[in-house]
Amino acid sequence: MSLDAIRDALPDYARDLKLNLGSVLTTQGAPGLTGKQLWSVALATAIAARNPAFTRDIEALAREHLDEADVTGARAAAAIMGMNNVYYRFLHLVEDAEYQSMPARLRMNVIGNPGIDKLDFELLSLAVSAVNGCGLCITSHERKLREHGVTREAIQSAVRIAAVMHAVAGVLEAGAG
Repeated sequence: MSLDAIRDALPDYARDLKLNLGSVLTTQGAPGLTGKQLWSVALATAIAARNPAFTRDIEALAREHLDEADVTGARAAAAIMGMNNVYYRFLHLVEDAEYQSMPARLRMNVIGNPGIDKLDFELLSLAVSAVNGCGLCITSHERKLREHGVTREAIQSAVRIAAVMHAVAGVLEAGAG
């Protein structure tokens, strides 16, 4: 499915999403990101938004810009953050410092060896964490990106893509029922 076809599938009440979807998935609409980064963010956050049909469509479009390692990296970021965001959001919200000192006992090996550029993986992890609403993870990934020279503009672009992917996936899912 083309990007225009996805936009056309959105109802009239989601006109702003149609416009945003057309802009955030361009290098002009996502300042600070490369084409590879923006499509990796789009794929990882589409997966996080949990709409299988939308994810398939975005993956097909993303594959025009990504190699297999990038696709796998986007999937890995969505997978590991799907787990981590629940666990670390709990730590953040429970307001009991003793949990912070306890070992997580969750395997997270992919973070150390994601198969793609580590800063790109951080960017994907930040975007997925935004979709999943984990403040602790958002803060951690944003801080690491900034420490390594990633601009606020690039970070904002990734989160804007995440916001649009999440909203479009939800509207399309609601219309499918």
